[in-house]
Amino acid sequence: MPLLLIFIIVPLAELAVLIKVGGAIGILWTFLLILFTAFVGVTLLRAQGLATLMRASERMQQGSIPAKELAEGFLLALAGALLLTPGFLTDAFGFSLLLPGVRGVMAASLLQRFKPQMMQQPGQDPFNEGGSMHEGMRERMNHRPKQNGGDVIDGEYRRED
Repeated sequence: MPLLLIFIIVPLAELAVLIKVGGAIGILWTFLLILFTAFVGVTLLRAQGLATLMRASERMQQGSIPAKELAEGFLLALAGALLLTPGFLTDAFGFSLLLPGVRGVMAASLLQRFKPQMMQQPGQDPFNEGGSMHEGMRERMNHRPKQNGGDVIDGEYRRED
């Protein structure tokens, strides 16, 4: 139900703002302003997205879970969709998601809300800044059930005819 309201209320609010702005500055200037905000937004989005991707790559190379970076990546994708949607209200929200402070707070909120319970070890938070994923993975790998009552052997083979 709330999603349906968003799809009804947001376009109506955007239309009202576009009519008001178009009446104040003219249709051509309103159209050019919408194109300009989309261009600037996509340019900023590209820079922010690359920076987030680099941070995620560094975290993975360090053996940490890049959960915050993944949440920020999701928010950047949302910002891109909002910036490409014609309208000033969606542009304002999209631009706010490009601000690192706002995006960081929202990413932390997303992580708290959707933190998977199955990944947590007792007394360990896998999404903290220094959380190592190797330790928890190694622990789970050592305690996995054996196949058909025997040991699992990992190896490679080559077929020679």
